[in-house]
Amino acid sequence: MVDERDIDSGAATAGSDYAERLRRKEGAAWKRLLDVQRPYRWNLRRLELGRTLDVGCGLGRNLKNLGPGSIGVDHNADSIAIARQAGLDAYTTDEFWATDLGAPASFDSLLLAHVLEHVSYDVADSIVRQYLPCLRPGGKVVFITPQEVGYRSDHTHIRWVDKAGLREHADALGLQVQRSYSFPFPRVAGKVFKYNEFVQLATYAG
Repeated sequence: MVDERDIDSGAATAGSDYAERLRRKEGAAWKRLLDVQRPYRWNLRRLELGRTLDVGCGLGRNLKNLGPGSIGVDHNADSIAIARQAGLDAYTTDEFWATDLGAPASFDSLLLAHVLEHVSYDVADSIVRQYLPCLRPGGKVVFITPQEVGYRSDHTHIRWVDKAGLREHADALGLQVQRSYSFPFPRVAGKVFKYNEFVQLATYAG
């Protein structure tokens, strides 16, 4: 029997099988040929995130497109190993907190892309609260979650987090929402396009 606490805490994304699954998906030849990440790279750049702490960085898909000095952290050691092989500055959760990288006010932004839907509401908030002190006052917090087709595409997604859900998290965490939008296409596309996302940009008072 699977312990519900393991499901709620995102344990399904912690093993080598999950890291390998990400590697296969991100390395698909058609994705490289069509450069499907181009609009998502552009979206990150226009947010002007500066030095960013990428929480739940996975293999580093977003990390490689963030500003100088950006760091990735993830609970999946196998994912971190792959990210490091790609030359990225990435750490497991334990490794990160064993260094001085998490010093107060040491990052301009915090990114959680495709993280919240993997864990319960309470676990999601506890993860964010753990890293918020690493942000400088006025720093940015970006949440990204999948829309309908993307949500249904992964059995490790346990919780639907839409625009209203993102706002709820921001309010609970004391963040000031600056912008919330659908990307790369209008909201209706999320019902048919797997890679449409909810994006919320907020700021942290410190």
